Amino acid sequence: MVSLHMVCGKEIRIRRLLKKSKMLCIPMDHGISNGPINGLEDIHGMIYQCENAGLTCVLVNKGIIKTMPSPINIGLICHLSGSTVLGSFPNKKVLIGSVEEASKLGADAVSVHINIGGKEEPEMLHDLGIISDKCDEWNMPLVAMMYPRGENINNPHDPQIVAHAARIGAEAGADLVKTLYTGDVNSFRHVIKSCPVPIVIAGGPKANTDQEVFEMCAGAMEAGASGVTFGRNIFQHPNPPAMVSSLYKIIIGGKGPKEAILHLDRNKG
Repeated sequence: MVSLHMVCGKEIRIRRLLKKSKMLCIPMDHGISNGPINGLEDIHGMIYQCENAGLTCVLVNKGIIKTMPSPINIGLICHLSGSTVLGSFPNKKVLIGSVEEASKLGADAVSVHINIGGKEEPEMLHDLGIISDKCDEWNMPLVAMMYPRGENINNPHDPQIVAHAARIGAEAGADLVKTLYTGDVNSFRHVIKSCPVPIVIAGGPKANTDQEVFEMCAGAMEAGASGVTFGRNIFQHPNPPAMVSSLYKIIIGGKGPKEAILHLDRNKG
């Protein structure tokens, strides 16, 4: 008997976030946690500047979607959690949006940020479970940002800890997990293999050199990552669109860091 595969809403939306099953995303949710930081003063301008350079999607808070002057032609992830550096508990992310609201706004996915390893962890895990169930109800893809961060974490890039954090996201029902790169291909390959859903890496703080960014991206892709979500290393770059198109060469084009650097040098002007 032939079984017919029925396409569901979640699958349709995930396709909008990716190109050739790979993700190149700029997270721009920093306005709540850190304010209008360098590169994001004009957040809509940054999105429009980069959307045709090779981005597959962007990640923003709901208020940024509501105030967009015009729709974008790439995938849209609505971030649902937040905290601020001004508060007493910057590591405690609380829900500031809903799956229903994200759906009304036209989002293709939602994301939540979960810090693992601190005293605030239980409430965030609870919220992750609630949002996961609601995403299944609405056929909305869920991106879980799983960060080893808190008083019990000595080394957030420890491969075992990163693997544990990623696995938590998958086991709680996320469709895609964002986490830290461990720093080398072999150890990150273990993280990828031990997580049953696709993984994309975070960019972290602004890197010292473009070469460093490209090597991290290429290493993660070689290990089996499904892409990157790089914030500061794109929107704080002197030429964000050129940085996006250079990363595209690695993620979707399968090129190495050298080709990316050459492409960036040719397009810096």
